[in-house]
Amino acid sequence: MSFEAKVFNVMIASPGDVPEERQAVRDVLYAWNAVHADERKQVLLPVGWETHAAPDMSGPPQSIINKVALNDCDLLVGIFWTRIGTATAEYVSGAVEEIERHIAAGKPAMLYFSEAPIKPDSINSKQYKQLQKFKSYCRPKGLYEGFVSTDDFKSKFKDQLQLILKTHFRAINTIDSYKIDRPSINEKEVASVLSADEQVLLKAASSDKHGAILKVKMSDGTYIQTNNRHIIQEQSAREIARWIGALDSLCRKDYVRAVGHKGQMFELTAAGFALADTLLVEDSSNS
Repeated sequence: MSFEAKVFNVMIASPGDVPEERQAVRDVLYAWNAVHADERKQVLLPVGWETHAAPDMSGPPQSIINKVALNDCDLLVGIFWTRIGTATAEYVSGAVEEIERHIAAGKPAMLYFSEAPIKPDSINSKQYKQLQKFKSYCRPKGLYEGFVSTDDFKSKFKDQLQLILKTHFRAINTIDSYKIDRPSINEKEVASVLSADEQVLLKAASSDKHGAILKVKMSDGTYIQTNNRHIIQEQSAREIARWIGALDSLCRKDYVRAVGHKGQMFELTAAGFALADTLLVEDSSNS
């Protein structure tokens, strides 16, 4: 069944020594579309020179790639291993030019540098030195990620893509749309739907900019955080079980859903935002 959606173009920028990682980006985007496109009314379209550029003698190669592929992209994923790439008229490589122009346009870029072992006699030392210089140049300008294998890259990109989407690409059916024709619900009905702890967690998450909930288990305890607020106030087994139970219950009731496969990131669903809004209205009317 067809549906309307907003398409976001995702540029894959890299030299030619990371073909498996380039394909991994496409695989992750296709998988995201299969799961989320209909509900979020968003489609992530992978873009690269190999799929979006055709033989064209109207100008220098990189200027053509910029025109037909880069300029209309909303997000860029840059990947490097041992090479910086082929120099262009203005930059040390085409991939670097794409990254610099994309960032200069005020658009988000995700950079990844492979830390996989290399054989010194199998690489171009000049290319590698230029790459290390570019990596040092990037260090004070923002955050980039390392990876040790294609599987490691794919796993990290899959999880971190969710964070970038939350920050830069909100779903079409935003919180405001959840308020339209919201069914009324009285306190007794709310109590039958959610426990007191579930209500606290749901309302706190609805006030978060991205409706996000983070659950992390560390050596010193377990933490649930949303809207810059620590939900678990005491690191006791009882208190931890109490709030994990509330989060699990919200997930079972489809007011919250897990994001990624590590069980750390969660986000409110449309139903969750709608019910949270109702709870907040009830709170204000009773105050």
